Amino acid sequence: MENYTYNSPTLHLESLHLSKESVYPVFLSFLFTYLFIIVANVSIAVLIFIDKSLHQPMYLLFCNLPLNDILGNSILMPRLLMDMLKPPSELFISYYECVVQAFTTHMFGTTSHTVLMIMAFDRYVAICSPLRYNMIMTNKMVIKLIVSAWGVAFVLVAILLGLTIRLNRCRTLITNFSCDNASLFKLSCESVFINNVYGLTFTVVLFTGSIGTMVITYTKITVVCLTSKSKSLNSKALKTCSTHLVVYLIMVLSGMSSIALHRFPHFSYYRKLTSILFHIVPGSLNPIIYGVQSKEIQHFFLKLFDSKKVLPSL
Repeated sequence: MENYTYNSPTLHLESLHLSKESVYPVFLSFLFTYLFIIVANVSIAVLIFIDKSLHQPMYLLFCNLPLNDILGNSILMPRLLMDMLKPPSELFISYYECVVQAFTTHMFGTTSHTVLMIMAFDRYVAICSPLRYNMIMTNKMVIKLIVSAWGVAFVLVAILLGLTIRLNRCRTLITNFSCDNASLFKLSCESVFINNVYGLTFTVVLFTGSIGTMVITYTKITVVCLTSKSKSLNSKALKTCSTHLVVYLIMVLSGMSSIALHRFPHFSYYRKLTSILFHIVPGSLNPIIYGVQSKEIQHFFLKLFDSKKVLPSL
């Protein structure tokens, strides 16, 4: 008969199963990527905060993406980097730290969707109702949208993890390099039917709402652009919407790959890899994509570099 350890306060994580030759190259690549994510996203967030010309609804809503990327990667990457240098037999984590990590991971993924949804609404109003934009996208509306994006994500994830922590645990092995909801409820020997139903409903509602919002808003934006003879409007729509759409597609593809691979245990290595990419790819590309596309952000950095060139000659 199998021996069980009930409600152990300490859990054991799986390793990434890297070869000895690849540990340090992978470690350094992840370390430099993490540092870039933090520096780039903090810079964008600080820039939006201090530059009054960027105190516009579009940038205030976008600022939530860097903050979310900083939060999501700061919970995952430092722990992952430390664990990469440990032998598999020493990869332990406390249950409470595991729950916090799982909660933050799901908040990161869910908030990525909700923030991009409210940004799609902003683009829709700006292009389809430009004369009413300032009347609709007031400071009060921006605050409501931001609170809604984080609030909806918090409630959905809190229920998701709440259904899991109610379960008694009889296993201690987390079948992943980090903690998430699926790995946590797999520790239980009780029925997880409710967890599976809510998890599936959660995923379907989130992706349906997210994809539906994108399809509706971009269909209407496309119709407006096709019927409009204004080259400036079409140029503005192409520039801002293509940026938003690229960021969204990157996030959706990496997220769906991770969710799909959870259903195939024999692809555990690829699941772990996509879980990491889901955090670091959007976090790395978001500031680059928006920085390259935004004239205001480019203008700020040009002024910054020009001022540095002038100072030594004074």
